[in-house]
Amino acid sequence: MAERTAFVTGASGFVGGALTRSLLGDGWRVRALARSARSAEKVRALGAEPVEGELASIASIATGAAGCELAFHAAAMAEAWGSRKDFKRANVEGTAHALAGCGRAGVRRFVHVGTEAAHFAMQPLRNIDESEPLRPQSSVAYSATKARAEQLVVAANGDGFETVVLRPRLVWGPGDTSVLPGFVEAVEAGRFTWVGRGNHLTSTTHIDNTVRGLRLAAERGRPGEAYFVTDGEPVVFRDFITALLATRGVEPGDRNTPPPLMRVGAAVAEAAWRALPLPGEPPVTRLAYFLVANETTIDISKARAELGYEPVISVEQGLAQLQAAA
Repeated sequence: MAERTAFVTGASGFVGGALTRSLLGDGWRVRALARSARSAEKVRALGAEPVEGELASIASIATGAAGCELAFHAAAMAEAWGSRKDFKRANVEGTAHALAGCGRAGVRRFVHVGTEAAHFAMQPLRNIDESEPLRPQSSVAYSATKARAEQLVVAANGDGFETVVLRPRLVWGPGDTSVLPGFVEAVEAGRFTWVGRGNHLTSTTHIDNTVRGLRLAAERGRPGEAYFVTDGEPVVFRDFITALLATRGVEPGDRNTPPPLMRVGAAVAEAAWRALPLPGEPPVTRLAYFLVANETTIDISKARAELGYEPVISVEQGLAQLQAAA
């Protein structure tokens, strides 16, 4: 049987790295875009083949994806703060280049790592499904650019080039480089606060469930479609974050900020940092407000019906896993 080959962007990151390990474990050969020597080292450590290049180069992507059956686009700028120009370059232009390069290389199917944040325009997202409109005009740069990127992915479907979007919500678990580390840093710096006491519901997606969704999207997803995946039933945000921090021996405390105050504070802080400009990043951003202050619950009926998706690990099991590894 011929060896199957996949191309991955963002393999040196959290989601891309876990996906790469999963593919390799099932006998796939993986080629991964590496924009630096450090990224190439991480790719090699996983057992994949690094391909030197950047998302700015369609030619590099086409060379890397040549001979690959599948492509997974996990690279993105997901920081809480940055210029809209940088977000656009990474998330919109980078995705356009990935699509063009993979299409040129003859890749059969392109799976894009999306996000529920592409629907965010400073409002709660309550039990949303795939019919929820994307928000390319969102005031939050990450949300706007991920929405636009997803539009490009869906529009590229056709003529033998199949595209599918997989949207996990709040990805966490072993190897996390942003969610848990970010909360730990905020607590230890004295910046952490609950917003509205944190008693709203949120959906979450363990990294194992995220990878399961990506693999199913590649195998069974309908071309041109998007799918949400989560850990199943939503959890109380405060309970989840408290338990998550406890796996690192950190106690978040009871400090609380009213939602309207944080929302206005985030907008004012961002405006000041852009206008002056000030060094570093604002103490609070609108993306952070989205993460900690709003109900964000997801209906995964479509993934269950069309992909056969079910979580492979529960929130309780994932927390126990993190605790054991601490």
